[in-house]
Amino acid sequence: MQVTTKAIVLSSLKYGDTSLIVRAFTESDGLKSYLLKGVLASKKGKLKSAYFLPLMQLEIEAYHKNKGTLESIREVKVAVPYKTLHTDIVKKSVVLFLAEMLGNSIHEQEQDQSLFNYLEYSLQWLDAHTLPPDFHILFLLNLSKYLGFYPDTSLRDLPFFDLQEGEFCPSPSLNPLIHSENLLDFKKFLGMNFDALNAIKLTKSNRRELLKMVILYYRLHVHGFREPKSLAILNAVFN
Repeated sequence: MQVTTKAIVLSSLKYGDTSLIVRAFTESDGLKSYLLKGVLASKKGKLKSAYFLPLMQLEIEAYHKNKGTLESIREVKVAVPYKTLHTDIVKKSVVLFLAEMLGNSIHEQEQDQSLFNYLEYSLQWLDAHTLPPDFHILFLLNLSKYLGFYPDTSLRDLPFFDLQEGEFCPSPSLNPLIHSENLLDFKKFLGMNFDALNAIKLTKSNRRELLKMVILYYRLHVHGFREPKSLAILNAVFN
């Protein structure tokens, strides 16, 4: 079936000497993988490897067989030209990290308009604004809404947050917990939008510790989750 859809690139992997395998989250059909034959060898073709940088927002004309195999792309154009995401070195590091987290977390091979809208808006917001140092933490917490495990905030005054259960609790359990100063930092992000981020002031060590907790939260709730290799780069940049 021929489909014209928006798509957000999650990853591209070299295949052989001249081809790419691209994973993208599409507006029409959710997660899709495409084989782009000869794209690295052709200088005159319609498909350019530069289109498939992490988290690029594209409009593609594709053939979807919907049989779990690699699909193909006939034409592509940039839907949203970024001004800063792939040129600002710090933003670029955040983009690499978020692309890897999304690739490890999104498995839906069906349309999810709300999730697509969130990704589209978040990336455009980041491109248009000076990078708040805690953007990636809020991005991941808000993303968990669309993946089905956003923290239950109904008892947020309790002194512990149980990462396994996704809820606040009155006393320690055997599950991994957020508590004390880390819990105070964690609560600052709940219910927040990106425009309010500059009001949050975390130390470098607290930011790193909170991010570690958020990644653990994902590992506990996303089947087959893998630790992001780009985390070390992100931590180095923010240091």
